[in-house]
Amino acid sequence: MTGLLARGAGGAALSLALAGCASLDAPQEGVGESPWAQASGGGWQHHAFPSKAPTRYRYVREQGRDAVSATSRSSASALRRREDLAAQDLGRLQFSWRVPALIAQADMGQREDDDAVVRVVLAFDGDRSRFSPRDAMLSELSRALTGEELPYATLMYVWCNRRPAGTVIANPRTDRVRKLVVESGAANLGRWLEYERDVRADFERVFGEAPGRLRAVAIMTDTDNTRSEASAWYGPVRWVAPAVTPAPLSVIPAKAGT
Repeated sequence: MTGLLARGAGGAALSLALAGCASLDAPQEGVGESPWAQASGGGWQHHAFPSKAPTRYRYVREQGRDAVSATSRSSASALRRREDLAAQDLGRLQFSWRVPALIAQADMGQREDDDAVVRVVLAFDGDRSRFSPRDAMLSELSRALTGEELPYATLMYVWCNRRPAGTVIANPRTDRVRKLVVESGAANLGRWLEYERDVRADFERVFGEAPGRLRAVAIMTDTDNTRSEASAWYGPVRWVAPAVTPAPLSVIPAKAGT
């Protein structure tokens, strides 16, 4: 079963890493205690994938912004923050990135070319009795190696070379990982792009059900499948508190004669 871990970080291996099945490195080049990490809520750690060269993440100031620079050379690894949020507490997620060039060979719908210049990744709990036999096997492997099960569902926000924004891409390795395209094509290369996503609404659209508890958030730049090079910058990743619905007003009947 361990061979499953080496078949591309874009799917099963990434989900296992988010669940804890990866080697833990010291925070890379000042990321852990940086202003970027503090603005992103702290607790960010670098996670490497088995049998994969790691992507290089480092804290930088990029065009006057606190950022994490990601440099990938035939590599794949992630920066991850553990979470424990109920679905009703998800709120909206703010993130930003700047991409100088796309990965020409990448195609996130194809198993052999499933790389991405930028990803923001969220891992959720849920009803694992609905897993396929393959996913159930991966979950048992994760439990044996880490004490944690495979995430029930993994939602990724990605920049795709060709598919239009709004497209949902099913991962070619496991149906429990799905990608939502939020940027497409080369028109906005070289610019800082800002996003604010309603995570609950996005999950319901992508998976067709309500989300469970959120267990992890990660950023990731990977080029291991295409054996290419890519770079990007990520701004802070942070939550905007969910809107509070005002309590209904109590109507007190007027007393007779008032």
